[in-house]
Amino acid sequence: MELEKVQGLIAGDGSLPVKMAQEAKENGFDVVCISLSGDNVRELRKYCSKVYSCCPGEVKKIEKIIHDEGVKQVTMIGKVHKGVLLRLLKFDSRAIELIRSIKRWNDDEVMLMIVREFERFGVTVLNQTIFIKSLMIPAGVLGKHKPCEKQIEDVNYGFWLAKEMGKVDVGQTVVVKDKMVMAVEAIEGTDKCILRGAKLAKRGACVVKVAKPCQDKRFDIPAIGLRTLKNMKACGATLIALEANETIIVDQEKTIKYADKHGIVVMAV
Repeated sequence: MELEKVQGLIAGDGSLPVKMAQEAKENGFDVVCISLSGDNVRELRKYCSKVYSCCPGEVKKIEKIIHDEGVKQVTMIGKVHKGVLLRLLKFDSRAIELIRSIKRWNDDEVMLMIVREFERFGVTVLNQTIFIKSLMIPAGVLGKHKPCEKQIEDVNYGFWLAKEMGKVDVGQTVVVKDKMVMAVEAIEGTDKCILRGAKLAKRGACVVKVAKPCQDKRFDIPAIGLRTLKNMKACGATLIALEANETIIVDQEKTIKYADKHGIVVMAV
């Protein structure tokens, strides 16, 4: 697919939208951003020609911005908490209509609804990794700390379990200790799943995060960053395993350095 000169960015929380905007700008693209979060707007302005702030439910406003700016391709990236569907804050009539059109509010169903809405008015949603392929991690141990045999057994079990959870679109992360399931990610997200599971494990929990078996790369590419490792340290989790070539580590150098300093194993399988 040929990329348009003007690229749209639908930005959620965190550093990933900033990384995407930076990479796109450095490669000669003009990035028009619709920010659904306030935590990274200052950084986004460094790399985007325009940054608009919207609530996730302001569908008509978002569509008007995209039309007025002549955007034909968008990347949706960054965390937008699914809890917005429970509150319906600032949801316009079109957003309510879309929500009523779907039978289940699982992640894929909601995201595919959004993709179809973009397609309805002539906009293509791109693979999230087009501009950030360099952040995808290869197989192997990424820091100086290596897993013990007991941890490898937990990783193998956790990997299988996370894939099974992905099949039914529940979540992408599980927390395991001694081949017992401490937590499975649900609506709360990865970081709170880790805190919940590691609290039950006391110390030594293993975290496993994978892509769904049929991962749609237009949304929900699994990612972790420094915040994830800080949460692990706070609750005594000692290993995180990610799916190789399917998972992103944001600020990889800082994240691995932190893991090395605090005795956390980071690996990709």
